[in-house]
Amino acid sequence: MAMLSMAMPVAAQTADADLAGAKDHPYIKRFANSSIVLYDAKQFDSVKIPVSTFTQFNLTSRQREFVEPPVTAEGARTRIWYEAKGDTTSIEVFRNYLHELQEQGFAVLYDSSKDSKAGRWNGYLTAYGFGSNKLTNNRSEFVMYGAPMKSIHTLSAKREKDGQTTYVHLTTVQWDQDNKTFKAHKGAYATLDVVDVGAMKQNMVVVSASAMAQSMAATGRVALYGILFDTGKADVKPESKPALEEIAKLLKSDSNLRLRVVGHTDNQGSLDGNIALSKRRAESVNAALVGQYGISGQRLSAFGVADLAPVASNAQEEGRSKNRRVELVPQ
Repeated sequence: MAMLSMAMPVAAQTADADLAGAKDHPYIKRFANSSIVLYDAKQFDSVKIPVSTFTQFNLTSRQREFVEPPVTAEGARTRIWYEAKGDTTSIEVFRNYLHELQEQGFAVLYDSSKDSKAGRWNGYLTAYGFGSNKLTNNRSEFVMYGAPMKSIHTLSAKREKDGQTTYVHLTTVQWDQDNKTFKAHKGAYATLDVVDVGAMKQNMVVVSASAMAQSMAATGRVALYGILFDTGKADVKPESKPALEEIAKLLKSDSNLRLRVVGHTDNQGSLDGNIALSKRRAESVNAALVGQYGISGQRLSAFGVADLAPVASNAQEEGRSKNRRVELVPQ
């Protein structure tokens, strides 16, 4: 292991120029003579960290299924793809990173090289799932998924240090020759997801009553993001008070106004379940307006449409967060 670890140098050593704006994560070195071909950092994201073998993709729920449910890690997320051209193999890169993570105090949660049940699709669908590879890169978006399946190795790890919890998910693959279709070079590719767990900052701008009225007059609806719910729950959170106050102000300023309150979700979970959830959320908004602000219930109706009217792609958390909303539509 000591010989292997010598291949993990300081981050400055690269084979080719990195993707513009890309950089190594400060916790983890890169494999020798590798360069960054994809980079994306978000101040907050939600990432599934596999801790067991992938079993199947459920077409009904559109969810990946595992022997044990993945851990959901939320916080600052950095995603990096490295390319190490030449005779480098995926198992060589994999074991170097494994040793490096252990040296940095990470505990291994899952190691596919020790899992006799790791199947044909384990590496592909435990990495990130389809869609998150559609980021700025200088290789084909499918360079990880087009590689030979026998070369796939994945691991997940966790560290608690100085009050900070960090998760890492690694996947390595290998190309035995250059491939023009996928813009892949002979050598190995490694993907890293690093998540520093932390709470999301509530940073939503409250839409004023006058702005709601203007939006409905211009477009026939207004989308609100200041009404908050816990995942899978329909109870309106206390942080929603400013938005509810503005809705009440809007209704009180126009006694003839009647509103359809429409709940929207992302595509996580089943369609039927999300339709029911989104309607319950709309009903909770109405109940709060009636019970806390004295609005007549006859002026409000509730509907739930789940993810049937998205305003952004559900492939990424950034888009899913835009799809989770409450809309007001005048009757």
